[in-house]
Amino acid sequence: MPPDLTTGFQHAELDWDETGQPLSRLYGDVYFSRVSGMAETTHVFLQPNRLAERFAALRAGERFVIGETGFGTGLNFLCAWALFERTAPAGTRLSFVSVEKHPLSPGDLQRALALWPELQAQAHQLMDQYVAVNPGYQQFHFGRVVLTLLVGDAHECLSSLDARVDAWFLDGFAPPKNPDMWQPELFNQLARLSAAGTTLATFTSAGGVRRALKEAGFEIKRIPGFGKKWESSHGRFLGVAASADTPWYARPAFKPAQRKAIIIGAGLAGCASARSLAARGWQVTVLERHSDIAPEGSGNPQGVLYLKLSAHGTALSQLVVSSFGYTRRLLSSLQRGTDWEACGVLQIAYDDKEAARQAALSDAFPPSLLRAVERAEAEQLAGVALDHGGLFFPDAGWAHPPALCRWMIEHPAIKLIPHRQPVELRRIDGCWQALQDGEILAEAPVVVMAGAADTARFSQSAWLPLKRIRGQITGLPATEQSRALRTVLCAKGYVAPPRDGLHTLGASFNFAEADPGPSDAEHRSNLEMLEEMSADLYQRLSPGSTEALLGRVAYRCTSPDYLPIVGPLADPAQFATAYAVLAKDARQVPETPCPWLDGLYVNTAHGSRGMVTAPLAGELLASWIEDEPLPLPRALAEACHPNRFLLRKLIRRED
Repeated sequence: MPPDLTTGFQHAELDWDETGQPLSRLYGDVYFSRVSGMAETTHVFLQPNRLAERFAALRAGERFVIGETGFGTGLNFLCAWALFERTAPAGTRLSFVSVEKHPLSPGDLQRALALWPELQAQAHQLMDQYVAVNPGYQQFHFGRVVLTLLVGDAHECLSSLDARVDAWFLDGFAPPKNPDMWQPELFNQLARLSAAGTTLATFTSAGGVRRALKEAGFEIKRIPGFGKKWESSHGRFLGVAASADTPWYARPAFKPAQRKAIIIGAGLAGCASARSLAARGWQVTVLERHSDIAPEGSGNPQGVLYLKLSAHGTALSQLVVSSFGYTRRLLSSLQRGTDWEACGVLQIAYDDKEAARQAALSDAFPPSLLRAVERAEAEQLAGVALDHGGLFFPDAGWAHPPALCRWMIEHPAIKLIPHRQPVELRRIDGCWQALQDGEILAEAPVVVMAGAADTARFSQSAWLPLKRIRGQITGLPATEQSRALRTVLCAKGYVAPPRDGLHTLGASFNFAEADPGPSDAEHRSNLEMLEEMSADLYQRLSPGSTEALLGRVAYRCTSPDYLPIVGPLADPAQFATAYAVLAKDARQVPETPCPWLDGLYVNTAHGSRGMVTAPLAGELLASWIEDEPLPLPRALAEACHPNRFLLRKLIRRED
């Protein structure tokens, strides 16, 4: 299980001095110099790391990775971003990875960013996306610049990071104010994430810090400090890049000569995969067997940003929290009210077991993500009468999945080809061909299979343990009385406020039925769920006969452990041979390289959570392909990796 990064979350508590500058109440320290925060950042971090020269030297397709301890007000990030825009050639990218234990609230961040008029172009973009910032990994996209904010303890977050950093900003509150951070454990993580020549800069020249950095492998020198500080420090890593990867989770070494990819499937997973690659300069062809995008599970009129969480920090729970924030930020690009609505989600505590589960969740997660509400407040939030209170997720709501798919795929580097259903993949001379009835539909060095359970139709992926589960939604015409519903209600099913005059209700879970048409039995089951959630809303809707109800059936695709399957594919027979020793001793780590199917990837099995998890999975996939910092903890990325099933089969000696 990946380390739980969700514990101990607390926003920064600030005091503001007479000049309007913030002071940490918890640490009793300033966030930046009172003389000039921007000048301090330039003197302490940008110049010693030679960022202007290094940005200018980048070639098209290359990226630069900055790692930072102490995001604070975001000043260092904004300055590095502005410098990158001024100096880096077109076609290059900046990845900025920063750790922050106590992120500023949106109001405090906006007040702090207002101090720098020169950075308002960047500051406005950051504030536009600064929503749903919760514990764990949070990713933000600003064109060529990507911010991955690790919210939590610096030691734990960096130990979970998979990245190769080019330059470090060793920031944060001063060692005497924050001794828990400035420990050898931190410096060892910096070394693990560095390569030979990685540079480092920090505002402190404390002897203990310099000695610990030298012991970790950094050459450190003192330089003149900024303002009243006599000295600061800079250095570079002299060691060898470390790797704790097991070979079956190591990044594939394959680097295509052409940045071209085929995506099979134009649902949420396929469109997200296409968008993430196109944003990195890839030419992408999307093959869809239907006439348009989002034809099946991604085609429902309303999808709920539903957070089924665990208080025990499971891999699925951590994935959902990070993915929720990412999707929530993407939705700001769509038309509110028609394509999405942040109306909140209310999970009803419908019995004692659910109430106990919710009480544990309320203790485990911050109130900015979820909070317990009694019945009276729940009714006020919902606008209808309820029998119980529950958990309220203020940043959640509903979205129109086809609109999100459309936004993701509308990119000049993406070409959609409908009415194409490849049934065979063939690799010739380093290039994959997608074939239908012997006809080559498209060819590229990289293929991403994102067609839900249809992914298993290909010989290379037939071993994936995919399950199909039928789900039926019921569409209920809104009445004047039902329009009082102000938030999504969830219990054993869900009902959303109306979109285009229609409430979406559902969805059934049917493992046995294969008929693609709506059934009266599942309409009745959905209506029973509605009545259990709110008898008041049921009466307001007056559903009447099931024969007049609108229905839609789609098939979810899930895996045995309910985590999505995202990452590169290996040859299963060669994998079993290469790592046969694991069947006798699972503690062995053979040095044999993984027998990858070069250029072949999968993004599927999102189940009923596709609206939440599929967009970030597209980023995870692109990060595997592009050898970028992963947008999730390494252990969590491994928990979603296809090879997990090949390993389990070996270790458990399954046929």
